[in-house]
This record gives sequence, C-alpha cells and structure tokens, in this order.
Amino acid sequence: MKDCLNRTLLPLAILALSVAPNLIFAGDSWTNWRGPTQNGTVPGAKPPTEWSEDKNVKWKVKVPGSGLATPIVWKDRIFLLSAIEQAPKVSDQENAPKPPPVVERPRPRGGNVANSNGDRPRRPNRGGPGGRGGPRGQGGPGPQKEHAFQILALNRDSGEVIWSQTARKETPHEGHHPTHGFASGSPVTDGQHLWVSFGSRGIFCYDLNGAVVWENDLGNLRTRNGFGEGTSPVIAGNSLLVLWDQEAQSYLIALDKKTGKELWRTERDEPTSWTTPVVVEVDGISQAIVAGANKTRSYDTQNGQLIWEAAGLTANIIPTPVVDDEFVYLVSGYKGRSVQAIDLGSKGDVTDSASIAWSALHSAPYVASPVLSGNRLFMNKGNDAYLTCFNAKTGEVFFQDETLEGIRGIYASPISANGHLYVLGKEGVSLVLKDSETFEIVSKNQLDDPIDASPVIVGNDLLIRTHTHLYCISEDS
Repeated sequence: MKDCLNRTLLPLAILALSVAPNLIFAGDSWTNWRGPTQNGTVPGAKPPTEWSEDKNVKWKVKVPGSGLATPIVWKDRIFLLSAIEQAPKVSDQENAPKPPPVVERPRPRGGNVANSNGDRPRRPNRGGPGGRGGPRGQGGPGPQKEHAFQILALNRDSGEVIWSQTARKETPHEGHHPTHGFASGSPVTDGQHLWVSFGSRGIFCYDLNGAVVWENDLGNLRTRNGFGEGTSPVIAGNSLLVLWDQEAQSYLIALDKKTGKELWRTERDEPTSWTTPVVVEVDGISQAIVAGANKTRSYDTQNGQLIWEAAGLTANIIPTPVVDDEFVYLVSGYKGRSVQAIDLGSKGDVTDSASIAWSALHSAPYVASPVLSGNRLFMNKGNDAYLTCFNAKTGEVFFQDETLEGIRGIYASPISANGHLYVLGKEGVSLVLKDSETFEIVSKNQLDDPIDASPVIVGNDLLIRTHTHLYCISEDS
C-alpha cells in the first residue's frame, strides 16, 4: 500500500515542479492561495475527515476584523489578512452633521400614509453593504468608516499571534458586494519574504518577522458596481505579478519582488475580474495565464508580451485556472456556464481552434475554483451545492450535478488530499467525499460559523477560516 501511495505522489511532485517552477514545494507549507501544486491538491497530506466544534479541533482563535482571504503557511507560521473597521474619533463624532429634528404631524386615516417628515413611504433599500447603495446585490458607494488593513502571523502549533502589522489605515474609496469584503486576496511567500496585496491600499513586502521591505501604491481600482477587489499576487521568477482588471484601463503588472519597482505593464481589454493568474513553464518560457471575460490570455512573464488568447468564457471572472502537463483548465459560471481545456503550447488566437481540446457549457462554478486531481476535474455549479467531475483529458463526464446534501451555497474552493475531496459550504457545513470517478460522500461536518474563505491543508492539519475564527482541525489534537 505504501509503495502504491509513493508511486502516486511522485508524479504529482514532479508535475508541480515542472508546471510551477517558481513555487516552493514543501510538505509543511502552503505558499500561495491554491496550494503547493496550484490545482487544489495536496500530495502527502493526511488531514482528518471528521470534525465538529468538539471533535478534532486542535485550536480555535478569534480573528479580528473581517476577510475572505485564504491563509498561507510557511513551516510553523500562518499568515492571514484582515480589514478591521475603526471606531470613529471623538472629534469626528463632534463635527458630524446633526440630523434635522423630527416634526410630529397628524397621520391621515386613509389613502397613502406619509411618514413623519411628510414624505411618501419608501421601500427599504436592500442593495450594498449595510443596506445602502444601488440596486439589490450591488456594492453601492464607499464606506464611511476607516479600516485598518492588517497582516497577522500566527503560530501554527498554538494559533497564538507572533506578530501583526497594519499596512494602511484609511477609508476605502469604494464599497463592496454584501457577500464580499476588503481583505479577499491571499498573500504569497517564497520562504524568505511575504508579499501582500491590499489592492487600492497598496502592495507590500515584509520579511517573515514582520519588517517592511518595500511598498508600492498602484492607485485606486474602480470595480464593477463597487463590488470590491479580490485578486491575489503571484510569484514569477524575480517578479511579483499583480492583476489590475477594472472599469477603467486594465493591466497585468510586474514588480521586482526584491524592490517593488515596476518592471513592465501590459494593457488588457477586460472589465473587472476577481481571478488570479496561474504561472506555468512551457518549452522553457514562463507564462502567466489569466482567465478573461473577453478572452483568456497567456503572457510571457519576462516582458508581458502576449503568447496566446482564446474567447469563450462568461462574464464576471472569479475562478483561478488549474493546469497539468498538457492543458490549462478554465471555468466561469455567471450568466451562463463554460468549461475549457486549452493546449499549453498554444500560439496566437486559438478561439474555436484545435488548441481547445474540449469544452462544455454546463456545471461550471461562479466563485469557487476547480480541483484537478489526476485525470479528475471537480467543480461545483454556480454557487450552488452540486458537484460535477469531468475526465480532464477527454471532457467525458464521470458524474454531473450530484447534490451535496446539507450544503446551501459554496464560495470556498474545494481541495483534495489523501484520496478525499473537501467541500466547504457557506453556512458552516462541510462534506468529505471520495476523490474518485464515482460520487460518494464519506462524512458530513458542522462548525458554528459561516465559511467563505477557501481551506488549507498542511501535513495533518486542516485550516478553516470562518467569518470570525481560524480553526486548526487535526487528529493530533
């Protein structure tokens, strides 16, 4: 059995190094938001398959503020981001405009009832954070309170805070979607430095003890409907790549990871997106592949030049692509469904060409990224609790839109380890399934808090960030 397991893990490790040479492949680390292989799989890890508030919880710590960013791990340290709303200063409260006095008036006995100010009654505004802002589901205007944008380093064994740094204190210029936040992009590390993107608040580099190395302010993003920001930086050799898709001119930007100096900037014909590039090496050339509503594009990470492009995805791109040694797999699930497998060796515009090995118009996720485990490509449908598994090489459907009982919505990206698939629901219910071509639920688990951030698996530990806490789930507890 052990020999069989080793034969399975070795090709995965080789694949991780060949398609992601800029990643640090360590069994005790999770250096970027999609993990050591960039495809949601964790070779060699053995996390629990069962947990609850009183079972297999090694530790649980309250996280200040709010954030949907997935933590990252370097050996004995966990790094996560948060945006902490600040109480208004006394001087601000004293200078704030006072509301006009309410004038009591007799209420009419019939017809359309007026309110105490003599106005017609209005329907409650359900859009935006705090019930403010445009149409239902939109982000609305910027918030009226200052936030502290904070990085925390925690001890992996105990959850205790080792250090914390506040990168910025400011009032964001835009709001965010009601289900979103101000700290949604994950940091990245190479084991020596930590890079953090707070988007419009700046890009920051720290050493692993929390000392600032450099910072770079790229200006303000203008996101669609004020929905907020949510892309993570990625390492490509000596560069840090930052995606800057917005309602003004969009860019892919490369910064010198040692100094923060801008190396190149490539214009993109794209609206706001919340995806993260995936970096692969093909025929000796490092490429950054970025999913796009207009076109998915691959760029040379040395100079930002376009290598290939392909249309075919839907609007509002959020999921990050996954790759193997042959294809990149792209998904989008807003106002339609699209799944594509595109040859990594493509050149030029490959829309509707043989470079697209296969495609499907069903079952694609809106927010969560897919999982690629061997020849199995797993994904949920929209934000809903249905699971589909494709044959990654052929597009054959192993199973489609199977119901994930007990889960009512999904934002967190699934991950796979030790022959199991971990799917976390928005309301705190999680399912563990067999990582196989057949649909089989192994266990159902419940925590007391909603979950939107994607989970992390390192060794025997499963890290789950809920809305208020960070949990370390481990059978070592």
